[in-house]
Amino acid sequence: MRCFIAIDISDAIRAGLADLQQELADGVDVRKGDVKWVHPESIHLTLKFLGEIRDQEVVPLCDVVKEVAGRHRTFRLAVKGVGHFGGRSARVLWVGAGHDCEALTALQTELEEELDKAGWPKEARKFAAHLTLCRIRNAKAGAKLAEVAAQYQDYDLGTLRCKSVRVYESRLRPEGPLYTCVGEYDLLP
Repeated sequence: MRCFIAIDISDAIRAGLADLQQELADGVDVRKGDVKWVHPESIHLTLKFLGEIRDQEVVPLCDVVKEVAGRHRTFRLAVKGVGHFGGRSARVLWVGAGHDCEALTALQTELEEELDKAGWPKEARKFAAHLTLCRIRNAKAGAKLAEVAAQYQDYDLGTLRCKSVRVYESRLRPEGPLYTCVGEYDLLP
């Protein structure tokens, strides 16, 4: 089973992201197959991607997430600024989520540490909180989208209230991934 841990986003933020995706798609001339826009209903803030785990590992995984979530308070984070991964030619376009949010950093760091103790190694890369807008398959399209993204560095979608953490199963399909929540764990009020 392919799993990840995430925070869901509100309907208002999701609608804002859909509008932004449409605006960006309309603002750049790229071939349809060069860019894969993420369906707005699939956008979430990933805290940790685990990849394939055995079915018998789901309960211990959920136990760790529940324990960690129960030690952190509900918090708000800013959703703003369009950026990209991949240098001059973007590979992924994203909106920032929770930059400089100490509560988010503390939650994600503790999840990494506790999961590492339970046998899921820490991520080598530094955590970069973001909401993925699209993945780019062509260097020319990536360069164009990186240029357009620069015009949206101050784009502000508001704040998101984070009150729970979810464990998801991800099933890859030709029409896009299917995410199924296998556990939701509330943060402290």
